Amino acid sequence: MKPPPPSSPSSSSSSILRKGRLSPYLVTLLAFILFVTILYGEDFSCIFASQFDPHPPSHIHQSLLSITKKKGEKLAFAIGEGEKGCDVFSGRWVWDDTRPLYEEEECPYIQPQLTCQEHGRPDKDYRNWRWQPHGCSLPSFNATLMLETLRGKRMMFVGDSLNRGQYVSMVCLLHRAIPEDAKSMKTKGSLTVFTAKEYNATIEFYWAPFLLESNSDDAIVHRISDRIVRKGSINKHGKHWKGVDIMVFNTYLWWMTGLEFKILQGSFDDEEKDIVILPTEEAYRMGMKSMLRWVKKNMDPNKTRVFFTSMSPSHQKSIDWGGDPNGNCYNQTTMIEDPTYWGSDSRKGIMRVIGEVFSKSKVPITFLNITQLSSYRKDAHTSIYKKQWNPLTPEQLANPASYADCVHWCLPGLQDTWNELLFSKLFYP
Repeated sequence: MKPPPPSSPSSSSSSILRKGRLSPYLVTLLAFILFVTILYGEDFSCIFASQFDPHPPSHIHQSLLSITKKKGEKLAFAIGEGEKGCDVFSGRWVWDDTRPLYEEEECPYIQPQLTCQEHGRPDKDYRNWRWQPHGCSLPSFNATLMLETLRGKRMMFVGDSLNRGQYVSMVCLLHRAIPEDAKSMKTKGSLTVFTAKEYNATIEFYWAPFLLESNSDDAIVHRISDRIVRKGSINKHGKHWKGVDIMVFNTYLWWMTGLEFKILQGSFDDEEKDIVILPTEEAYRMGMKSMLRWVKKNMDPNKTRVFFTSMSPSHQKSIDWGGDPNGNCYNQTTMIEDPTYWGSDSRKGIMRVIGEVFSKSKVPITFLNITQLSSYRKDAHTSIYKKQWNPLTPEQLANPASYADCVHWCLPGLQDTWNELLFSKLFYP
């Protein structure tokens, strides 16, 4: 897909830019959700998922819908309301000459695994796309407003390397508004803390890829193929999260080891370990329930906000979008044009689990549904343009697709949009 000329930044012939129409299936779904809203209407912003088919119809491109707060209620940190009837997660990508929102070389906090231009990526168009919801617009990201809101407060991202990417994106979006001698970033173990000294504010990242205690909890050495998670152990990490004012959770990628997952019943210190094998979706369900219980016990909904970022899609098989059967995201410089594209990996089942667990909970969590909008962006991955952990073999060098990273994202890039959506939902829910 070629970017449109500067004189018409939002034009494109791609079908991805055409507004979708409501199908009878979706109308029925919305009617059912309205019924559930009336029946279960609680404080605010719970999540409900349709009981959708694991292989949804192509025209259904959003599997989770938010139940809105009751009339007259105000969420913590909200300064206004979003446009009525507008789903900011349903939209299209449009070209924007004012992007990126910052330059790679201007933000010293980006890890070398995400600095694609520094590592030789020849194209730059992936940085210029802006997410445009159907029928409304996202509010412009305002670093000063964000910092003033965080004055005297803590914001924390908890999860894996994908959540760390979103965290670093947030720091890059904010740091230019802070004098050079009034900011710092320090890492100790699982916790990284960016401090805006004049605001007495911190933006933090905590490494916990499963949220619960696991054998992959070392922030540096965690590449363990035989992954094990300890049941009921969220407080092992949760004690470091207490007192946070804005929390952003994610957990997904590390659960995807196959059809089954190992759950430890006792302690990692036990000489003989009691391990139970569960279907992966059931293990993930256990993790989601633990997170919700922790939030209910430790976060005050009148003063704090909790977000959950949905599955970040990978683009490991180009055959999924009609490409080379042996290819992946390597050398992909345009996005997927099919607005109904969903991909073929296991996230469908995980999305269903999230919907089922969250719909039964009264815990107020704002859902950031970045899955579909990110699915189009096969062009935005780090691919081969990153620091490599190990020297590449001659065989790898001869076949770049063999070592392309089709999971993580270049910065600046897609994950800045995730934070624009977070900004929108924080201030204009």
